[in-house]
Amino acid sequence: MPKRFRAFLPALAMLALASLPDTARSQETEVDLELVLAVDVSLSMDDDEQRLQRQGYVAAFRHADVIRAIRTGIHGRIAVAFVEWAGDDVQRLVVPWTVVDGASTAAAFADALERAPIAGRRRTSISGALLYAAGLFESNGFKGLRRVIDVSGDGPNNMGPPVAATRDQVVRSGIVINGLPIVLKLGDPAGFHQAGDLDVYYKDCVIGGPGAFLIGVRDAREFPEAIRKKLILEIAGTRPRVTLAQAKTPREPTDCLIGEKIWETLWD
Repeated sequence: MPKRFRAFLPALAMLALASLPDTARSQETEVDLELVLAVDVSLSMDDDEQRLQRQGYVAAFRHADVIRAIRTGIHGRIAVAFVEWAGDDVQRLVVPWTVVDGASTAAAFADALERAPIAGRRRTSISGALLYAAGLFESNGFKGLRRVIDVSGDGPNNMGPPVAATRDQVVRSGIVINGLPIVLKLGDPAGFHQAGDLDVYYKDCVIGGPGAFLIGVRDAREFPEAIRKKLILEIAGTRPRVTLAQAKTPREPTDCLIGEKIWETLWD
């Protein structure tokens, strides 16, 4: 499909959903949350870090606190899908939509995720990941009280549509975007976010929607706890108190095109 049409897919999908007859909607399974976990597997993260990240999600779905959060919802169940992404047009549905309503279904989701291979790819297109994830909500057979994309990444958007405009488009369709910025390699010249303020970039340019929040990871050992905490907050629909490092002087507005500019500088 030509790239110029891709940006319109979520809006067209929402229009199609609105035109469905009531009988089709009544057949959807009601859940507390429809959640897409969109995980960065770009080559800026090495194999060990990618495995730690994956294992963090596996462990979270086996954790009693996550299962308890799911069971205490109005319906006592969520629908979740797991996506890995890198450059524009590089997205892979690792585990399709799955109902998780207790220990056995959570373990089955974790097992499927643990068995799946990890395929690292080049470049970082957060906007491409958001558009792909937004499209997964349509005709998925679920009717959630909330729709959330949980996007992780270790660098700014460096290809595909502008990330802030894409964020706004997805949020307008009724989807909340939360973030898990990963800052593990500060100062690396290979195109990572060198300033060490990726959490600020995610706050200003990536997350959005009612109650949107982020939890940053600055040490690979933080993956399990950060992922588990984030899942519990998303399932419960609770917004945490997140404090970003504050500069002594007022900071300049975040340049949401910084990733594209870094990439162009590297390859000029």
